[in-house]
Amino acid sequence: MHKSLKATRRDFLRTGGLLVGSCVVLPTLIPRSVLASVGRPGANDRIGIGYIGAGRRARQLMNLPPERQFVGVSDVSLPRAKKAAAQLKCKAFQDYRRMLELKELDAVMIASPDHWHALHAVHACQAGKDVYCEKPMTLTIREGRIMVAAARKYGRVVQTGSQQRSLTPNRHGYDLIRKGVIGKIHTVIASNYPSPWDAQFPGQPVPQGLDWDAWFGPTEPVAFHNDIFISRANPGWISLRPYSGGEMTGWGAHGLDQIQWVLGKDNSGPVEIWVEGARFTPPTFTGPHKIEDGNARCAHPKVFFRYADGPIVKLENTYCTGRYSKPPKPGEGPDAGAVFLGEKGKIIIDRNLCRVEPAELDADPVDPRIKFTLTPHFRNWFDCIRSRERPVSDVEAGHRTATLCHLGNIARWVGRKLTWDPVQEIFPGDEEANRSLSRPRRKAYEFPDIG
Repeated sequence: MHKSLKATRRDFLRTGGLLVGSCVVLPTLIPRSVLASVGRPGANDRIGIGYIGAGRRARQLMNLPPERQFVGVSDVSLPRAKKAAAQLKCKAFQDYRRMLELKELDAVMIASPDHWHALHAVHACQAGKDVYCEKPMTLTIREGRIMVAAARKYGRVVQTGSQQRSLTPNRHGYDLIRKGVIGKIHTVIASNYPSPWDAQFPGQPVPQGLDWDAWFGPTEPVAFHNDIFISRANPGWISLRPYSGGEMTGWGAHGLDQIQWVLGKDNSGPVEIWVEGARFTPPTFTGPHKIEDGNARCAHPKVFFRYADGPIVKLENTYCTGRYSKPPKPGEGPDAGAVFLGEKGKIIIDRNLCRVEPAELDADPVDPRIKFTLTPHFRNWFDCIRSRERPVSDVEAGHRTATLCHLGNIARWVGRKLTWDPVQEIFPGDEEANRSLSRPRRKAYEFPDIG
């Protein structure tokens, strides 16, 4: 059984170098390893990096800028942690809290399952570590607000893994729309991302070296099954409701993030959400099931959002994983972006893609041969670790994007029109919908008191 994670604040302060007290602007506190002199970060000094999670996504996050120094890898599967640590030539841990105690650790890459993100990030902030947290940032809306509070209280730089904000074509599309090239945006079309479903799988032997109870963290444990443990399998935890918001939060955290960003809503959100079609009832599969079939059954009803200043977002087309590399058909939304319709034309923003119609509105188009890479997003995070500025995908933006995703799922679950207050972050007077803002947590995995 995994030991209690309800650690005291004193436990996490013992690493030293932690600024406490509430703040809005990040302080000029620089991690130990990047100091060339007091308060002046050196361009060539190392940033000590550790990984929480060593699975598929973590392996995709290891090509960091050259000034990184790999310090540790933690994973509930000790063999998986050891394999990654051997590759990076650093220490392996099964308990991430032990890794957070390392003095040489400056920042962590969180690539754990979605249901773990919030607690991992809060504990890292308490330990004085900066954070790169994979998207979707949260499992629930309330988790996001707690993460923002922790980042601000402890003065941490928290970058969310919405890497498309750092891609040249995407930034070009953002600039064009913000400059008013296509006029006022009245409609946005995005992909109709599937919601998660339920599973009651038969048990399998737990692999040697895997702390299966710890994998569940705040959620209730069930018998081991590889198609739960692996992120994308048949179907994998990404499609299952206890651990994820399905592709509404999986791929939606990419596409819907572009909408929040472009519309200037990083501190806000929609005011109305509704669906067209019958109320969604998640299917329960009793054995491994193809993800494509489950997604097809869970992409209904269609979801709509309205922002207070006018734009309506329509999740229009049936979702298809991997289609983002191709332009959407007329009336469809791209998988990793959106179609923005303005008074003078439209702009399609997708992964590493910007297309303007009519083309003459784009006076300086981006070279379409630019390759997709995660490097600019990592670079932005590293630069902000040194400067203590907010990154391009700051924790507040990550929270607001995840909130938009969660709102889509909640609207499907309740099956009716909802009013949302983006300031108070509640459904005013709607007890049923408000129950979906958070979830019960196992006692050993509750959030610490951050004041």
